[in-house]
Amino acid sequence: QVQLVESGGGLVQPGGSLRLSCAASGNLFSFSTMAWHRQAPGKQREEVAFITTGGNPDYAGSVKGRFTISRDNVKSTVYLQMNSLKPEDTAVYYCLLVFRGQPYWGQGTQVTVSS
Repeated sequence: QVQLVESGGGLVQPGGSLRLSCAASGNLFSFSTMAWHRQAPGKQREEVAFITTGGNPDYAGSVKGRFTISRDNVKSTVYLQMNSLKPEDTAVYYCLLVFRGQPYWGQGTQVTVSS
């Protein structure tokens, strides 16, 4: 069974930075695509970024150039470095692990960008 635990969310001013972390239990991490999704109030959940088992990242257009996804297979942890944050980045951020088409979700961490 896989458990994902996110951390690093919080309140930040516009233009600020945060780094989210997601630690995975079990032994599937290095064989899995990892992703970050987010859901703002009243909106559908959307994919923010993903990273393949080979370390290749991709980003939603709204965050490209501002967010960086990375992974540490030794620590079974995926990160999301978020820079130049905007109020519209406010959302609950969820970590996702996908192994052979099976998704596993974290519980989410709140990110609020406000002055």
